Amino acid sequence: MAVWARQASRWCCLLNTACAVGLRSGGGPGRACRGFPPVAAGRERALCRLQAYTQVSAGGCSSPDSAKGGSLSSPESNLPSVQQERAKAETLPDLNAKILDEDWDDIPPSSALEVISEEEAVQIIAEPLIPLQSSTLRDYVDHSETLAKLVHLGVDLSQVEKRQKAGQLLLTLDFEKDVKKILLFLKDVGIKDNQLGPFLTKNPYILGEDLEALESRVAYLKSKKFGQSEIAQMVSRAPYLLLFSVERLDNRLGFFKNELGLSVKKTKDLVIRLPRLLTGKLEPVKENLQVCQVELGFQRNEIQEIVFKTPKILTASKKRLKQTFDYLHNIMGIPHHMLTRFPQVFNSKLLRIRERHMFLAFLGRAQYDPAQPSYISLDQLVSLPDEVFCTEIAKASMKDFENFLKTL
Repeated sequence: MAVWARQASRWCCLLNTACAVGLRSGGGPGRACRGFPPVAAGRERALCRLQAYTQVSAGGCSSPDSAKGGSLSSPESNLPSVQQERAKAETLPDLNAKILDEDWDDIPPSSALEVISEEEAVQIIAEPLIPLQSSTLRDYVDHSETLAKLVHLGVDLSQVEKRQKAGQLLLTLDFEKDVKKILLFLKDVGIKDNQLGPFLTKNPYILGEDLEALESRVAYLKSKKFGQSEIAQMVSRAPYLLLFSVERLDNRLGFFKNELGLSVKKTKDLVIRLPRLLTGKLEPVKENLQVCQVELGFQRNEIQEIVFKTPKILTASKKRLKQTFDYLHNIMGIPHHMLTRFPQVFNSKLLRIRERHMFLAFLGRAQYDPAQPSYISLDQLVSLPDEVFCTEIAKASMKDFENFLKTL
């Protein structure tokens, strides 16, 4: 049927021209064609034009012999001058794109049941179907402009799909209508282009937030005297920060100010250095404050100083916090006021503290009282690299320290 369609297209082009010539010459094809309705099928039109073409050819090219034989012909066919003019009029013009376009509608539409050849079948390229369900967003990237552009920005979809309902959210978003305005907002906040991918990987939910709500949260932080660079730092280090409502952000700031007894300036400085305090759970914070005061024996003013210098102590493991304090205070003999002065020691690994203290004790240099000679501060004990610690603090070689560790 596909071959018949191509042939019919060529016939239609030729027959259309022939029919037009017949009409101009006064022949009968015009009457023959009017026998069909204007909406007739393509095959009927082709037959009509074939009949017209036959009539025109018979009328203009009949020979004297056929006339003598009794064949029907027009009276004007015996006149040589008229016959020559009609032959000139019947000269077919060159086919062009205009004629093809005029008769293209005469080709019958293709059908799903149409029989085609194997050569035509192998040339058909089918678009891949969108999977009805999948466990990975990778199967939808080729069908979703939003996912494709997010991947181009550097979003790791393998991490996004691990977050609850994040994949379903991205599949419902339109990039131009929903995503683009959020990206422009994040850039205005201060997120750099190379940070957008990692940021959205951690927090894809922000793409579904209302833009006015996000702008109101940034406006609130500015009202609390947070600078533009400080807000950008907080948002980049705590990606979920802007998902919190203004009321919730205000309650969090009020909690740390009142619970720790800090000033407004110190509270602001605290959350700038550790912005996840505003987004994390408050229960671990309350428990660690209770541990510091009741189990470790620090006074309220000492806790304020420790937290202000080392905010991470509020989110540290209670077990690790108690083990580190026990070794520093009960084994090494460090008093509370010294631990308050160097609270960063709580961020160090207990193994590192134990190895270095035991090496200094082996050398007879474990002196942590600032009033005594050869005093070693806790900051020097835990922060210096091994080579510097050995040469400047322990006054020994790196090989001596390695040999000592083998004996433990």
